[in-house]
Parts: sequence; structure tokens; C-alpha cells
Amino acid sequence: MTRALHRMLPAAALAALVPFVSAADEPASQFVDNSLLIAPEYPCTWPAHPFPRFQITHTRTIGPDSVYNIDTLLIDGNTGTQLDVPPHSVARPDLKREKSGPLGLATTDKTEAWQFGGEACVVDVTDLLDQAANGVSPLVTPAYVQRFETAHRQVRFGDVVLFRSDYSDHYYVPFPEGSRFIADALNRKSPGFPDPDPECMEFLAKRGVMTLGTDSASMGPLPNLAEPTHFAGLRHGMIWTEGATNLGALPATGAFYCNLSPKHEGGPYAEGRAFSIVGGDLPGRLIEACRNKRAVDLTPVLSPRLPVTNPGAVAGQHRQVYLKVDFLYSDYLDMWHHAHLMDSMAGAHLVPPAFALPPPNEAPAYAPEVRGWLSDYEKKFGARGNSTLTAEQVPLDWTCGPLRIIDVRPLIGTSDAKAWPASPEITAEFIQADEKAHGALQPGQVVLFHTGHLDRYLRSKPDDTGLWTDPLQGKTEGWTAPGPAAINYLHSKGIRCVATDAPDLGGVDPRRAAMTYWALGSREMVGVEFLHNVGSVPEGSAAYFLFAPLKIRDCHGVPGRAIVLY
Repeated sequence: MTRALHRMLPAAALAALVPFVSAADEPASQFVDNSLLIAPEYPCTWPAHPFPRFQITHTRTIGPDSVYNIDTLLIDGNTGTQLDVPPHSVARPDLKREKSGPLGLATTDKTEAWQFGGEACVVDVTDLLDQAANGVSPLVTPAYVQRFETAHRQVRFGDVVLFRSDYSDHYYVPFPEGSRFIADALNRKSPGFPDPDPECMEFLAKRGVMTLGTDSASMGPLPNLAEPTHFAGLRHGMIWTEGATNLGALPATGAFYCNLSPKHEGGPYAEGRAFSIVGGDLPGRLIEACRNKRAVDLTPVLSPRLPVTNPGAVAGQHRQVYLKVDFLYSDYLDMWHHAHLMDSMAGAHLVPPAFALPPPNEAPAYAPEVRGWLSDYEKKFGARGNSTLTAEQVPLDWTCGPLRIIDVRPLIGTSDAKAWPASPEITAEFIQADEKAHGALQPGQVVLFHTGHLDRYLRSKPDDTGLWTDPLQGKTEGWTAPGPAAINYLHSKGIRCVATDAPDLGGVDPRRAAMTYWALGSREMVGVEFLHNVGSVPEGSAAYFLFAPLKIRDCHGVPGRAIVLY
């Protein structure tokens, strides 16, 4: 709950909002993962030339030259469960082509946060599975939506219409059997995936539906209706999920569904993480927030022009820079299809326990200096511990919850310049003082430290040194960050997820940073780092934080998108 909420509302009004922000009613609500696992042995990428195959490289592992496990990704927006937006088919207005329009500029970084979610309306089309010739998709016509409406209710604005055929549940498996998911259909060895036809898209547009999803590999029917169907929906400003899964776990209506993707600059599509929330009061509250466009995006844009990855304090310590990799040119759209080569912690990202902790029964050969840090840490805070909990294993309900913003901006300027590089430390005592002024922390809340650092310093060249480089080199004060004692205190209060609008939770002092991440990992807590725009969460609002990282196997830190619904 924000500081302003306690400050502005009378006690009676505050009490009325408690059900929204309290975790007390959350056990009745359950998260359902609707995303495919991304891994090299799965059919997670489009199999036609020249689309790149997904790659993960474990660039550094915990040992003599690294305190952390660090990964690099080569990933295309058409990987796994994904998000399509209008520029996938709508040309830019300046091109003045038949399919040109303003929505040709509505890329993934421009999509409003409210449109990612809504009430799931699950249209059962399982009777269409495999009911077509090889290489041909069974078509979902308006009659299937009307059948749903007869049984339940009419679809409308704020709904997410999901076409459930169980295609991905059956055919998304490791190779060689995994070729059945896409390649065999393209090669006319198996029936195509069920999909809506253009008439179905027009029908839904007239209903006011703006968000869709399918558990097929694409929203484009084979062999020749992919583009007509895409354009029929996208020209109305729709967005949708491709490659959803596990839709059978949802009721026909009433669940909250959401697909959150990294915020790639100029992206006509993006890899995403889809999930639903069922049961209890929470789905209805989140559905109404999206239907009424009460949403704030806390995710900075990912761009090669911006310092979205750690450059290191000295040579040899930098992470993989964020690069756009063009691979296929669309003449009609005057657009390159592209992948990204990037550090897995580029931009807004998840920090799982395995980032800083080695696997069980492994004693890493740390550098002598780091062994000293570890000895000091364990004397004061106990055993560092071990973990294999990589990002894809972190439950979604760990990274979502009622939002508690703690304003730590008063700490700016409190470090001793003679000691730089140094970051002002968020202590347990500072958190306790905030609780005394604004109410006790509640188990299940997501604590977000409002430092304002990214809002001030996330700039393109030549003004890009204030975010990372100057603080890391001791030219300016480091960003405010929690120490291990603060993490331990948050754990004692039932907090599982700690977020920040600073570059990271560690700060610029490598010793203290290591201890902070050891404390997080050993308490099975997670971090969400590199957020911004926290000040846009409305004062007096009861806010719910949603962060969903990509579901990449064996990844030690994964990008995603953070939004707030209120």
C-alpha cells in the first residue's frame, strides 16, 4: 500500500480497501500458468528459414571469476508463448499503403498496460482438433463464439477471448516428436492447428473485444489465411496470445487472464508469459481494473540506445549488451523481423535464488576476496545455502501481490563521498520506521523500493553514464539499495518478492551486493529489478503488482514486464 494511501484516506475508507490489498483472502485465488516452456529441445521457435533458433549460453558460473550465474539469450519474439500487436500486419501510416494506418505504430512498447489482461472467455473448439486435411487448419467461425454466448453470455470489451483446442497440450513436446507442433503441419504431414477465420475476427471486433488468445502455434490458419486473419483482427487494434497452453484449467468465464512480455522498442510481436488467476475475489478485482483501464506500466523500454545492461565497474565485468538482430525484411511493412542478443537480466527482470547460490553439494572456488566476504556473511547471518531454483521454477504467485511502496528517496545523498563507490543502505530500521508511519507490512505483499534512480538517469547517449557507469566508478553516489539485514527483516514479515526502480538490489559496493543476494537466495526470496515510473501509481489507490518473467529453462535471471492494476 502506498505511503500516500495511508496519508490521504480516513480510517473508514482505508478499511474498505483492505480486501484489495490484504493477502488474507489470497489463498482462495490460484495462479494458473498458461505458458510453454522455452528450451532448445522444444519446438519453441518458428521452424522456417531464416528464423533463428533459441539459444541460452551460461556465460559465467559461480566460481573464481564470478559471484553469480550469468546467462546470455538469443531470442526471437516468435518464441514460445508470444504476443502479437497491430504492426505485425498493419503498415505505418507514412507508407500510404492499402493496409496502412495509425495502428502501424502501436508496437509492443506502446501497448497500454490495461489491454494485456481481462476476463477469460474460453471458447471450446476442441471438437476441431485434427479435423482437417494435412497442412490445413480447421477454422473457428463466428458460430463457435455464438455457441459460447448461448451457453454463457455475450462477449464484450474487457474480455480476453481464448480459443481452446488443446493443440499445444497435445503436441508441444521435445523433439523429434515436437516437429508435430509446427513443422509437420507446414510440411503437410499433419493437420494444421485450429484457428479463427477473418469473419470470426470481424465478429469479435463488433463485440468490442480487444484481446484474444489461442493455444495453437499461431493465430494464422494454414495454408493461406494467416495474413487475412491477422489483419482482420489487428486492424481494429486487437492484441493476442499465440501458443497459450493449459486453457482447460480455466472456467468458461470468471478467470483473470494476462499475457506480459518484455518491452522491446519497436516490436511488432514479443515473447511473453501468459497466466491466469482463478477462484476467490482477486480475479474480479483485476478484471474490473483492466476493463476500466486502471493500469500503470512500470517497465522501461528495451532499446540498443539505452543502458539497459550492467557495463561493469572495470574492463572485463560487463554483461552482454542488448542488441537487435535483423534477419528477415518485410517489403510491404518496410520492417525487419528481428531477434535480440542480450544479457538475460536486460531491463526489467527477475532475480531467482540460483542467481547467487550454487547447487547443493557444491562448494564453489570463490576468489580469495569473495571467500572473505562469505566468511563475514555467515558469521553474522548464517549459512549462505544452495539452490537450483532457476527462473522458470519460481511460482507466479511469488512475483505478484498487493503492492507496498516504500519511499527511500530521503536516503539519497546520505553516503560519504570519500567512500564512493558506495550506495546509501536501506536498513531494517528504515523499514520499521516506515511501518510505524504507514502501517505494518503484511505477508504476501510485494515491497517496492522507490529510489527514483531510473526516472532520473535512464538516458540515451551521450547522457547515459549517470545510470550505471558514474556510480560504479565512484564519480557519483550509488543508487539506494537494501543490505542483507533489511532482506532478513522483510523475510521475517512474510515478504517473498522485493522490487526496486534502481538498476539492481545490490548497489555499487560488490561486497554488500553479494551479501544482499545471498540473503535473498538463502531465504528463497526473489527480486524484481530495473523498474521505473513508480510515481505514476495513483495516490490513494489500492494497487496490485503483477510481474511475469519469461519461462526459460535453466535461466538464472529472466526479463519480463511489471504492471500495476488498481
